[in-house]
Amino acid sequence: MKKIALFASLFLAFTLNAQTKTEQVDSSWKQNYRAVATKTNNLKHTKLVASFNYEKSQMNGEVWLKLQPHFYPTKKLVLDAKAMDIKEVALMNGAAKTKLSYTYDSLQLHIDLDKTYTAKESYNIYIKYIARPNEFKGQGSEAIRDAKGMYFINPLGTDKEKPTQIWTQGETEASSVWIPTIDKTNQKTTQEFYLTVPSKYVSLSNGLLVKQTDLKNGFREDVWKMDLPHSPYLFFIGIGDYAVIKDSYKGKEVSYYIEKAYEKVARKIYGNTPQMIAFFESKLGVAFPWSKYAQISGRDFVSGAMENTTATIHSDAVQQDARELVDENIWEGTIAHELFHQWFGDLVTAESWSNLTVNESFADYSQTIWLENSMGKDAGDYENYKGMSGYLSSPTDAEKNLVRFYYNEREDMFDLVSYQKGGRILHMLRHFVGDEAFYKSLNKYLTDNKFSNGSAIKLKLAFESVTGKDLNWFFNQWYFGNGHPYVRITQQYDANKKQVLVKLAQTQLQNKIFELPIGIDIYINGQRNHYEVWAKNKVDSFYFPAASEPDNVNVDNDKILLWEKNDSKPLQQFIYQYYHARNFLDRNEALNEASQNLKSIEAKQVIQDAMKDSFY
Repeated sequence: MKKIALFASLFLAFTLNAQTKTEQVDSSWKQNYRAVATKTNNLKHTKLVASFNYEKSQMNGEVWLKLQPHFYPTKKLVLDAKAMDIKEVALMNGAAKTKLSYTYDSLQLHIDLDKTYTAKESYNIYIKYIARPNEFKGQGSEAIRDAKGMYFINPLGTDKEKPTQIWTQGETEASSVWIPTIDKTNQKTTQEFYLTVPSKYVSLSNGLLVKQTDLKNGFREDVWKMDLPHSPYLFFIGIGDYAVIKDSYKGKEVSYYIEKAYEKVARKIYGNTPQMIAFFESKLGVAFPWSKYAQISGRDFVSGAMENTTATIHSDAVQQDARELVDENIWEGTIAHELFHQWFGDLVTAESWSNLTVNESFADYSQTIWLENSMGKDAGDYENYKGMSGYLSSPTDAEKNLVRFYYNEREDMFDLVSYQKGGRILHMLRHFVGDEAFYKSLNKYLTDNKFSNGSAIKLKLAFESVTGKDLNWFFNQWYFGNGHPYVRITQQYDANKKQVLVKLAQTQLQNKIFELPIGIDIYINGQRNHYEVWAKNKVDSFYFPAASEPDNVNVDNDKILLWEKNDSKPLQQFIYQYYHARNFLDRNEALNEASQNLKSIEAKQVIQDAMKDSFY
């Protein structure tokens, strides 16, 4: 899932801070531990036969579910089924139906099975129903604006400026608005969808289109089959008047569903997708796991984009005209983001929303590593800097753990912590263990947990197994803790001792000291001298040899750390830093300092020279 914009988060933070003292804020959720969903029954296979009532914005559905008790014997089945009209519930024995008794409260379907089933037995349930998404009043969030699962866009064609479309959005638990299921991230099921659609439209769903039948009445039946298991929130149906541009990667279909007005520029928008797949495969050492990869846009989509397995949907902002694409493809990072989810989120899925970081932090960070590869290190560093700045701009988010077992609503997890902060934490982890170990650890995590579920603990174990390092300190402070360091940096040169003192003082208000591995570059007479130190105390003092007063003292020399710093070094060091920079952020910091000292001739010169910088 890609959020739409940062401003929504900033507005939310402002709104929360603006609450009056007399307003009663419900904090009872702070006592409600969000456990991983208990598995009583496991979904094994899902078959759906569906047609669509455009006049009523409803779906007529029949679903066959193959299930099996997880461990303990059971004669009960509870399915999520929101705002549906349930017509029939039965047990299937071959083609024979046996009606089952059930109760339904508009949110869950409680079914009494015909007997007690053990973990060695499977059974098949049939349900006939009408999905009525407009009657479900679900709660959205700043990231996902609505939760009714299935959306009929301009269904009667009355708006001549808008196409007629149907699309679905399952995250977090909205697939169960249009299909009875166990709507939890720790369920995995194969599927086959039989969709009756108007002949003039195309359809898209998970897996491969294995059959099309002309029904001779203005409709067609499309059969989509998904042979590999994935979670129900990743189910997808899209129907509309799209052009379909087909590409390929290693014999697998890579396709772009786009409104026909944008057909000629589809490859300029999506055309880097095969190269992205190749790049991510090479880094992860894990082949693209699915049978195809399609991307589609949806009018009035409720978020930025969504990584449905094999069938990503983007908001219509992805559709840029030829003139706009001359400047840049503004959706390039989002395309990479959703593609990376096919590994992190779809192949290995967070075991619960508390561990959303193993989905969204990786997808967020994929934007950095893709741009680093496709446009150069400066572009990657700039993408990383934007993520860091986004997180640091919201003080209320600093109070949240990355892995959160206490939250009000599950949609609250889709914030600047799960995305931007988590991405920057991965950047620090990559730097600490090194590129080779980083990607080998990701390979182990994906391989060990494929078609199953992941968590921050499983991620830690993968990294520890590969590196041989105890990483509790890192995960405890960054994944299972909150906040970030505020550091004041001072320096003092001692000409008699020929050394420079660099002092780091952690000034954050919370009673917490961060353990920080830090690279420091000391430039003496034009020579860079590199040192590695660890800051572990409220105040740490480090002494370095210096034959003369340093040209520059560059703390966090690779600009890796997620922190807020106050660096008191003189302007001349910043100016030197600009001209001898090794990173985008070195130059950016120097330029910012120069802009605050416009009375200095040297500072003005830095700004003039920056106009010719190689990176925009």
